[in-house]
This record gives sequence, structure tokens and C-alpha cells, in this order.
Amino acid sequence: MRLALDGGTPVHTSGWPAWPPPATPEQREQLLEVLDGGAWGATGGTKVAGFATAFAASVGAEHGVCVVNGTVGLFLALRALGVGPGDEVIVPAYTFVASATSVVLAGARPVLADVTPDTLHLDPAAVERAITPRTRAIMPVHLAGAPTDTESLRAFGIPLVEDAAQAHGAARHGRPAGSLGAVACFSFQSSKAMTAGEGGIVVTGDRAVYERLWSLHNVGRRLGGGWYEHPEIGWNLRMTEFQAAVLAPQLALLDGQVAARERAAAYLAGELAAVGGLSLLPGPEGTTRHSRHLGIVRYAPAEFGGRSKADFIAAMAAEGVPLDAGYRSLSRETALRPHVGEASCPVAETAEDSVVWLRQNLLMADDDALADIAAAAAKVRREFRAQPELT
Repeated sequence: MRLALDGGTPVHTSGWPAWPPPATPEQREQLLEVLDGGAWGATGGTKVAGFATAFAASVGAEHGVCVVNGTVGLFLALRALGVGPGDEVIVPAYTFVASATSVVLAGARPVLADVTPDTLHLDPAAVERAITPRTRAIMPVHLAGAPTDTESLRAFGIPLVEDAAQAHGAARHGRPAGSLGAVACFSFQSSKAMTAGEGGIVVTGDRAVYERLWSLHNVGRRLGGGWYEHPEIGWNLRMTEFQAAVLAPQLALLDGQVAARERAAAYLAGELAAVGGLSLLPGPEGTTRHSRHLGIVRYAPAEFGGRSKADFIAAMAAEGVPLDAGYRSLSRETALRPHVGEASCPVAETAEDSVVWLRQNLLMADDDALADIAAAAAKVRREFRAQPELT
């Protein structure tokens, strides 16, 4: 059976679920309500405040502040904790670049720590080696939608800023992501489990941190203060009422979507293991709910005739299964070099070369489509082993 790359018939030809999903009637109704009501900004309407309260409650936090995006949320969280010039924040090496650039934006220095080989989450042992007297925060990233081992990280006595951009609806030992640190940040960018195209929210259980967050995102005003009273420097980083109108109805859909992706991931884990040379990464031990924003799959070139990850991605795409190459290790990002120096993170660097991603829309597909993912991988493995890479 020839590969589609070589002129054969693709395994999967029917497309994949769209992400974001189609708009709901409630979203349309709420959007028109904002449009016709004329209160389009958060300071004049009620939808942003209502959504902030509802979302914070859904993740076990007392307070929420809606912002323009997740990167800004991380920046505000750091500033609200007092992080600034001369300080250091420990960040995992395998994450989106914004985890580190938010630290730079706050005027501090990101310090890269390596990740665990089995889950690619922040390695507590690497964190311990990275701590200095200047360390003011640790930023665990709930990679792919599984909460990091925050218990081990809290033991260092340093505030945790949860990067929960991918972890809507996730939980660890029954506690929701968003309630595992001093402050947490979620993203509503287009690819996320809840989305308004852009946007974010910062949640916390600390009233003093909340008041600082509110001030910083609202041009330095204070709660209960005057419109032209600015006790500190802040920025206009507010979400619009339109975004909240799109987001609020999604809260009711989240549980069902997460459950569907968890079921799909459980099925694929077995099917890919049977193919050989592929394994779906688990969440850290203690994960009681994995939101499966991504299905991260480890690829073993030796089981595929020595063919590269790039060759595998290209062959799978031709078979109708789009895969993502995933992150580069932040230790290899040129733009960060002036801020992090020469960092060695071998586990993250190995992951850059050996894992591929299934985006969450693939995990929302039906059983036949999920079976096609494994069938395409088996076909590619068989043909790659018949035509191995020449060395």
C-alpha cells in the first residue's frame, strides 16, 4: 500500500472538526445584546465582570480579572506579586515562548529549568538547582492540559504563578487548575479550549493580589476610587464586553468537551502503542482531570526506519492527519539568549526533536476518524521500515 506522499490513497479524507466550534444561539444572542446596548467596554457593561466571577468560581478561585490575552495575564500576575527588575522567575524550558517573555516584560529575568522525561512538565529537581536568592516566583506550566506537580513546587516556599493557558477544566488530586498556586492565568486565544479569538483571565484567592491586578489592568485606578484617580502606574488591558459575550456560554459546554477529549485520548493511547514507536504522553501522577488541549505523542525514529520527525509529519499530513511539530526548547530560542544566557536543558531539547502534537480538534473527532489516526501511523511505519533512511 503506497504512501499518499508517493501517489497512494490517503487513509483519512473526510476532514476534522472545526475549532473553534460553531457559534451557539446563546453566543449570538449575547453578542447582539452587547452590540445593540451600546456598552461595549468593560467599564460600562456587566458581562466582563459577570464572566470573571463565574470563571473564577469554576476553578475554585475567589477573584478574577479579565485581560486582553494570556501573555499580559502572566505579566500582570508577576507584577501583582511584586516581581520586577533584578528578580528571577523559574520557567520550564518546554513551553510557549510567552511564559518567558512575560517575565522579561515584567523587567525580571527568566531562568530556564528542564522538564521531566516522562511528562515534559517542570522538573522539581531542576527547579531546586535553579533557585537563587533572587528567585521571586516559579511558573509551572500545565502543559497540554494536565496540572503540574505543584505540591513539590510549593515546598520551596516561593509563590507559584500557574500558566494554565491550556488547562481549562483540568484538575490535580481533585483540585482545579487555577487554585494550585498564588495566582493563575488562562488564555482565550483561538486555539484554546475556551476562546474569544483573544483574551485571558487572571484568578487568585488573595484579596490583596486581586486589588493589585485590578488596578494594574485598569490604568492604575483603585477599586472604589475616582475615574481620574491613579495611585499607581497601570495600563488599559481590559477585555471587551463582546469577548465576554462569546466566552460566557462556553462554560456550560466545557465539561462535555473535556470528557470527549479524555475518552479520545484513552482510545488513542492504546491504538498508538499497538502501532509501535509511538506513545501518548501521560499527565503527571496525580492528574485527576486532563483537559487534553493537546495529545503529545513521542515519536521513535528507530521504529520508523530511522526517518526524521519532519518526514513523519509530512507523511501523516499526506494521509489526511495533520500533526504539529510542537515547541522548540526555550534554551534554543535566539530571542531569549540575551535574557537567559547559555542554558542547557537536554530533556526539553530532546523533546523538540522527538515529539509531535495532535491538536484538540482532532481529539473531538468521531471513532472512525480516531481509528484513521492509528491506521495512518501504522501505514507510515510499515512503509518507512520498508524504505529506511540511508546512513
